[in-house]
Amino acid sequence: MRLRIEGHTLPGRHCGPGPGFPGADGIEVAVQRKDRPAELLNPQPGDAPTATWTLPCTFTADGELLGPYVQNRLGGRFVYLSWTGRQPGEEAPRRFRRAKLMLADVPSEVLAEARRRGVLVARLALTDAKGNPVCGRVVPPEVEWTADEPSDA
Repeated sequence: MRLRIEGHTLPGRHCGPGPGFPGADGIEVAVQRKDRPAELLNPQPGDAPTATWTLPCTFTADGELLGPYVQNRLGGRFVYLSWTGRQPGEEAPRRFRRAKLMLADVPSEVLAEARRRGVLVARLALTDAKGNPVCGRVVPPEVEWTADEPSDA
């Protein structure tokens, strides 16, 4: 089983300042490994036309997704998309924002079809209404969940 995250409408490489935030440059987005906040899978530049990650998963006996990138905290299972960038006067990038793709919000019929076909797909815009990197809980309709076949690419 695979979970494929397909991001579009990325916010760019700069995030302007806001309340309590000085802004960031050189923005990238990646998937965070479970329980390892510094371990990010395949960082993509914030100005890429699209960003895609394919994650290995398995199912529990109860039909819930598990995997090296599936978090399990209060509130349910989810995948973190972590945004990194350099804040003014800093050389090294650091995480400044995260988005949670909530797996509990996958419709049961879509999850069953994905289990049968082999791939669960999450499609979402990676820019919020203010033009910044998307953050917080991402739930439908902001994310579209579908099932697909594995690709050979």
